[in-house]
This record gives sequence, C-alpha cells and structure tokens, in this order.
Amino acid sequence: MDKKITLAGFLISLTGAIFFSTKAIFVKLAFQSTHVDAITLLSLRMLFSLPFYLFAAWLVTKKENVQPLSGKDWLLILTMGILGYYLSSLFDFIGLQYVSAGLERLILFLYPTFAVLINTFIFKTKLGRVQFIALALTYLGIGIAYFGELQLDTSNPKFFFGSFMIFLCAITYSFYLVGTGRMVQRVGVTRYTAYAMLAATAGIFINFLLTHTIQDIPFSSGLTGYAIALAIIATVLPSFMMTNGMKRIGSNNVSIITSIGPVSTIVQAHFFLGEKIIAAQIFGTALVIAGVILIGWQSKYAGEN
Repeated sequence: MDKKITLAGFLISLTGAIFFSTKAIFVKLAFQSTHVDAITLLSLRMLFSLPFYLFAAWLVTKKENVQPLSGKDWLLILTMGILGYYLSSLFDFIGLQYVSAGLERLILFLYPTFAVLINTFIFKTKLGRVQFIALALTYLGIGIAYFGELQLDTSNPKFFFGSFMIFLCAITYSFYLVGTGRMVQRVGVTRYTAYAMLAATAGIFINFLLTHTIQDIPFSSGLTGYAIALAIIATVLPSFMMTNGMKRIGSNNVSIITSIGPVSTIVQAHFFLGEKIIAAQIFGTALVIAGVILIGWQSKYAGEN
C-alpha cells in the first residue's frame, strides 16, 4: 500500500523539488557568463558534491546492524547511478545549451509517464483507463508548449537536437526513479543515495578525463560559484530530500508533489534569465501537471507503491 502524506514528508519533497528546479537556472547562467562546455560544468558540479557523498557513505559504514549488500544490489545501485546521474545529467546539460530552461523542465517532466510505461512493459503492471488519459494529457501538453516555444526559437539551428537530448534525459531518469522506488526501502536512504551518486561521479570523471585535461578548465570565481551552487542547492540537498521523501510518503506521492518543478523553473527563468512566459507554455504546463497528478492519484487508488 502507498504511504500516507505526512507534513514532514510533504515539506521535504516540496523543498527538494524546488531545489532541483534551480538546476537549469544555474546551468544557463553558467553557460551565458563563462562559456564553459557541458561536461566540464557537470564535472565541477560533481567535484564539489563528492565530499558530501563520501561523508554519507562513511557514516553508513559506522552504523551497526547494517545489512550487507549482495552482488545484485551492488550491480543495481551502480546501474541506477550511471543512468540517473551520469547519462541523464550529461544529456540534460548538453540540451540546456540549445533550449530554454522552461522548456527543459517541461520535457524532463515526462519522466513520470515514462516510469508508468516502464512498469507497464517491463514489470507487467496494468495500464488503466485513467493512466491512459493521463498520458494523453501529458503528451498533448508537451506538444502545445513545444509548438509555442518553437515559434520563439526558430533561429536556433540546434533547437531540435537540444530537445532530443532533454528527451533522452527524461527516459534515463525515469529508469533511475523506478529503480529507486524498488530499492530504497531495502538498501536505506543514505546508503542508496550516496553509493548511486558516487557511481555517477566516477562515470562523469572518467568521461571528462577521456575528452579533456585539467588545464582545460577555465577556473574563475564566477564558474566556481555556479558549480558550488549546482553541487549544494541543485544536487546534494535535493538528492537526499527526494530519496527521504520517497521513504516517508512513497514514490507516487512524491511524483505528485514534484509537479511544482516545471512551474518553479518557468517562474525562475522569467525573473533570472529573462525568458518569456507565453500562453501556450502556461496551457501546456497545466496539461502536463494534470496528467502527472492523475498518474499519481490512480497509482495511490490502485494501492501501488
């Protein structure tokens, strides 16, 4: 059975979702002011995040009566880390070079629908009528918002490429969420988050070293500031908050609460990046959020976790 929403679980999940929504803002600001490339910015983000996850992993080893992980557990955690925070983050950062922050968050917000499809086709859960309607609403909303954005950004030759990168990010992140929902109760919040993020960090660092040198990093106070903000506000804090929220109130309730994400990003993008808010974007966002809420509500009604 899905868990009841508690005040603590609600506030933790809501704050985590808002913190996550700042990521696109910091990335766009960093690109605009420092002209850094995607893999370098992503590597700096994980470099400043690394001490927190190492400390969290060390704390876990000090706990008594911690159940040892099996080989299968290790493999799944490593896979989730690579999919959830290496590949998806890389796709996201690349895509943000070519699309607006508001559109990025809207496309990325397809991940709850992808999670439903993964559960349907891989884990053979039944796709009900309400879920089908929710999927239709969500994709219709994306189409409307995307068409409106296209009218504003026709001069960008890599607009479709950037959109496709964000789309891949949503797919890989949905695999991470499905895996997290199935593993976090058994593995534990801190241990799962720390180990998955360390796996992702290793993948990102290897990618950087294969394509860059340390001397390539254009260190400046501005770039360092954005990287630290990305690490603390948009990575470390929300990663633990969202995982903790799933443990407290269940993944379905968290998916509903995170509906604030696109709205938060669109508002921040308007004030901090000067991005226009257009009618098509508002209407499309409303349809997407309605679809996600329907998915979460139907899952709760069906007693799924």
